[in-house]
Amino acid sequence: MITLSLKAKASMSHLLLKETFDKFSFIEAQITTFNKFTIDGFLQKDFFDEPPVETYARWKDVRDHCFRIIRGQRTPLSFKIVLSLASSHFEAFLKREGITGFTANDITGLYLNFNYDGTSLHCITGTSLRTFTMDKSLEYAWDTYVKNFLLENDLDTSVNL
Repeated sequence: MITLSLKAKASMSHLLLKETFDKFSFIEAQITTFNKFTIDGFLQKDFFDEPPVETYARWKDVRDHCFRIIRGQRTPLSFKIVLSLASSHFEAFLKREGITGFTANDITGLYLNFNYDGTSLHCITGTSLRTFTMDKSLEYAWDTYVKNFLLENDLDTSVNL
């Protein structure tokens, strides 16, 4: 787990207006403006004619709703947006990173936690596994992937361990 300080204006553009994070699953959001808005990304399978394969909505399907809450004359007091690499991408991530000690079924989530406190924006990485292990190779690979992903999009300013 690492904490990355982000450039707020550029990051907000990538997060809310561009497709940069659209491949990620949307886990949850808490946005505080004149009210506190809480959005759960868990898909209600009974709503659909054909139940979705994924458990969570994609960020691209929720992004505009969050943007409508955040935009306005005043910046939000705070927000927390939690994304995860979509579970359908776990296997490819493990293969690309050369991680052999885990399978896609071992992974519950590879998370991006965006936290804005009214003045600064941070992204905290996180991993969740179905079983306990002392092997930190997945965590280190995820931290490196996120840092590189943010750098490629000119969003990372510094790392705080």
